[in-house]
Amino acid sequence: MLISKSFHDIPPKLDPAGRPIRIFVISPDVPNYPQAKFPGVVVFSEIYQVTGPVERFAGQIASHGYVVACPSIYHEFEGPDPIPYDVEGTDRGNKYKIEKEVAAYDEDATISIDLLMSLSNCNGRIAATGMCLGGHLAFRAAFDTRVLASVCFFATDIHGATLGKRKKDDTLVRVRNGDLTGKGELVMIFGKQDTHVPRAGRDLIRTVLEDANVPVSFLEVQAQHAFIRDEHSKGRWDAALTRSLFSFMMEVFERTVGRDLGPRFDAGGKPEHVC
Repeated sequence: MLISKSFHDIPPKLDPAGRPIRIFVISPDVPNYPQAKFPGVVVFSEIYQVTGPVERFAGQIASHGYVVACPSIYHEFEGPDPIPYDVEGTDRGNKYKIEKEVAAYDEDATISIDLLMSLSNCNGRIAATGMCLGGHLAFRAAFDTRVLASVCFFATDIHGATLGKRKKDDTLVRVRNGDLTGKGELVMIFGKQDTHVPRAGRDLIRTVLEDANVPVSFLEVQAQHAFIRDEHSKGRWDAALTRSLFSFMMEVFERTVGRDLGPRFDAGGKPEHVC
């Protein structure tokens, strides 16, 4: 399926300077069907904003029949251009990550979802995904009742509650309080050699989610951090594993937002123990 690209500049409410957030939109382009509608997916980036790898990842999703929104998450600090994958760029991105308010991250997600739902080619069924910092933001997007599925790749900072200014990261607190219970489907994907999220951190996230009865699939694979980044991955990109997990993600999206199954109903009870 062909795709087309555009962008929207939208002023947020929480930035006193009024600097707009640029949201890149990648849409399926189906000739002769001008009124076609598709599900929407918000793709949250890593600390380098919407780089080539993020755009290609989003483009692949769009080519499967989804309208994709990619927000430039550091609009409070600079323009929408990608931050270089070098030492200075890494330091800058990590600095912004903890200078931005958690509430501002959530507002960016809300604006992105609102935008998708306002587009004439989106049917209003929304999912989210992201990598690194974006994996955490896709996780938080799941608190929005409009998001029916979130697939989070190597989400950072969740286990340590270290996201945002003054570390007001309440992600796991909200899960414990039931903010994800009865919501959409969640998928967590980590590399077992990921030094950013060690085993103790992964175990904590899994335990909190399962104790809160969140419908989660928890995948741990033989890979390092950022293994799906196809550029400047510092030798960590695993193309075959990326392809496999992309297919897994698309199965989740096709099942949750690609089809309208009606309202969710939990019949309760435990699975029967049969061979």
